[in-house]
Amino acid sequence: MLALGIICAVGASALYNTSVALQALEAREVGQEYALRASLIGRLVRNPRWLVATLIGLAGWPLEILALLFAPLTVVQPCLASGLVLLLWLGVTKLGERPGPREYGAVGAIVLGVAGIAWAAPERTTENAGTVPIAIALALITIPVVAPYLVRGRAGAAGILAVIAAGFGYAWTAIASKLLTDELSDGSLLVAAIWLATAAASEGLALLSEMSALGRRPATQVTPVMFAVQVVVPVILAPLIFGESWSGTPGGGVALVASVLIAIGGVIALAGSPAVGAVIESAHAEEIEAAHEAETASAQAE
Repeated sequence: MLALGIICAVGASALYNTSVALQALEAREVGQEYALRASLIGRLVRNPRWLVATLIGLAGWPLEILALLFAPLTVVQPCLASGLVLLLWLGVTKLGERPGPREYGAVGAIVLGVAGIAWAAPERTTENAGTVPIAIALALITIPVVAPYLVRGRAGAAGILAVIAAGFGYAWTAIASKLLTDELSDGSLLVAAIWLATAAASEGLALLSEMSALGRRPATQVTPVMFAVQVVVPVILAPLIFGESWSGTPGGGVALVASVLIAIGGVIALAGSPAVGAVIESAHAEEIEAAHEAETASAQAE
C-alpha cells in the first residue's frame, strides 16, 4: 500500500509541476495592478491556456488524496516535490539546456531522499492530537497565508510575502487533505466534507498568492521557497498532530529526518536551476513573440 501511495504522490506532482510551468507563463501577462486581488484570478480564467494549466494542476489533487489514503503525510509531501524533475527533463529535451553538476546532484538527492523516506517511513495512522492542537497549528499557518494581503500597498514586502503565503497555503491544503482522508477512513462524511471545503478555500488563496508572486518574480525565485515551505511545514506537523511517530523508524527517526533533508535540499537546488527556469522563461518569450507577430500582421493588414 505504501508503494501505491508513493506512485500516486509522484503522479500528482507531475501534474502540479506541469501546471506551474504553464501558469507562470500566463501570470506575467496580467498587469501588476491586479496582484493580490481576486480580480487577478478573474482575468486569468478568461485565458483558455491558463485555465487548461489550472485544470491540469487540479487533476493532481485526487491523486494526492489517494496517496494520503495509502501512505503517511511524512512520505507524501516530499514525493509531491519530485515532479520538478519533469521541468528539468523539458528544459533538456525541448530547449537544449545542458544539465550540470547542480542538476545531476539535485536529481540524485531527490531520488535518494524519497527512497530513504520510503524505507524509513512511519506507519500511516488516522489518529490525531485532537481539535485544539490542530486548531492552533492551522491558526499559526493562517498568519503567513494572509500576511501579503495586509501589506498589499507595499509592493516589495507584498511580493516576498506572496511567495511564502503560497507555500503556507498549499501546506494548509495538504493538512486539510490529510484530515479529509482520515475522516473518510472513519466514515465521517460530514466532517470530511468540511475539510474538503477548507482545502478548496486554502488552495484557491494559495493559487492567488502564487500567481501574484509569479507576476512579480521569476519562477526560479518563487518555486524553491514555495516548495520548501509546502513540504517542510506538513512534515514537521505530521508527528505533532497526526501521530506519525518517528521514534519507531530506523535510528529512532535519524534516518527519516536525514532523508527528508536530503530530498528538500534536492528540491530547492533543482527548483532554482537555470535549466528548470528556462522552461518557463522560454515559454513566456515564445508567447510574447507570437503576440508581436500578431500585432505586426494586424498593422500590415491595415
